[in-house]
Amino acid sequence: MMGKTLAQKIFDRHLVNKPFGDEINVLRLDAVFCHEITTPIAINDLVARGKDRVFDPTKIKAVIDHVTPAKDSKTAEQGKSLRDWARRHGIKDFFDIGRNGVCHAIFPEKGFVRPGYTVIMGDSHTCTHGAFGAFAAGVGSTDLEVGILKGVCTFKEPKMMKFVLKGTLPAGVYSKDVILFLIRELTVNGATNMVMEFTGPIIDTMSMEARMTLCNMAIEAGGTCGVCYPDMTTVEYLWPFIKEEFASKEAALAEYRQWVSDPDAEYAAVREYDLSDLEPMVTYGNKPDQVKTVREMTGTPVDQVYIGSCTNGRIEDLRIAAGIIKGQKISDSLRGIVSPATPAIFSRALEEGLIQIFQDAGFCVTNPTCGACLGMSNGVLANGEVCASTTNRNFTGRMGKGGTVHLMSPATAAATAIAGKIVNSPLFKG
Repeated sequence: MMGKTLAQKIFDRHLVNKPFGDEINVLRLDAVFCHEITTPIAINDLVARGKDRVFDPTKIKAVIDHVTPAKDSKTAEQGKSLRDWARRHGIKDFFDIGRNGVCHAIFPEKGFVRPGYTVIMGDSHTCTHGAFGAFAAGVGSTDLEVGILKGVCTFKEPKMMKFVLKGTLPAGVYSKDVILFLIRELTVNGATNMVMEFTGPIIDTMSMEARMTLCNMAIEAGGTCGVCYPDMTTVEYLWPFIKEEFASKEAALAEYRQWVSDPDAEYAAVREYDLSDLEPMVTYGNKPDQVKTVREMTGTPVDQVYIGSCTNGRIEDLRIAAGIIKGQKISDSLRGIVSPATPAIFSRALEEGLIQIFQDAGFCVTNPTCGACLGMSNGVLANGEVCASTTNRNFTGRMGKGGTVHLMSPATAAATAIAGKIVNSPLFKG
């Protein structure tokens, strides 16, 4: 009997039935995540249908994170819709303004994702949570409605693409550079309808923050989800939330190791890369697979530098950027914005003096928000402006109508802010 992949094991454990043949799976959900942009559509439709119910208020987590605080009446109504719904149904894990953060940062930070989980959200970057050895996917409003009401979701049998990443990353090269390189190799459609499984020595040495960055951008290659195997790094991250469930960290690891692919599992494709000579990467154009080395893009002028988002707004990212910026000023030719991804990250950055470093350098430090990333608030570009950004999409107009976005790591973004144009950080000696 052929071995199984991580995703197949999760599907088997959560299978409710196969109503339309072997290809279609109805899965039981461990968590349904919600935010104020996509969820009100599902809420309003459920209300209109006389089905204003939730399958389990303890398994639904909700946050206002895209426009926070509200910038106009429309966004205020979206927030109110989610807020009223959460109160109506006793959803305890609702993070309102002041306690809120970027969804794909605050939910794992709170321990809401575990190895082997199934998670959906009306947000394409839900694939971030696969870093924990979970199956996590963005869905449309109809699937979100069903998930909220019934606690199930329908998926096709997953095809798997395995990436074996060997070698050691050079100094100044990070998981953001790795995923940009892989997307360039695959193209934006290269992993369509596949689960991207990341393994190998480079993954083994990555922090949970770095793995989340990697999995976050699986969708940019068309992937349904990105996954990493749970290991002691995963256990250490989750330990504050699971320590009552296990006698020791070793016991937790033994339990979680069931969510690892079998050695003889079958894949649609396997790709191996030695990344020992990888350089810092950056996008050009308006697709995530349009990627060059920073060396090739050196000297490209920018109007704004943005450090934050569900991709690179975590404490590890802020430490890297602040380490480069400390004692220097950003260029007079641009403006810099930093948005720590959650209140806890903001507080940690404040305690460590990172916020002061950014402010002394001339950055505007904002509350946690997704606003700038999708051109809704807190850093929207004007027509013709260019942003060096640690976010995940460089579509035309993504951060503002007529604006251009170059995606890069926090290290490259910090160096670019000082130089006033795209440059490699001093951490990269290549």
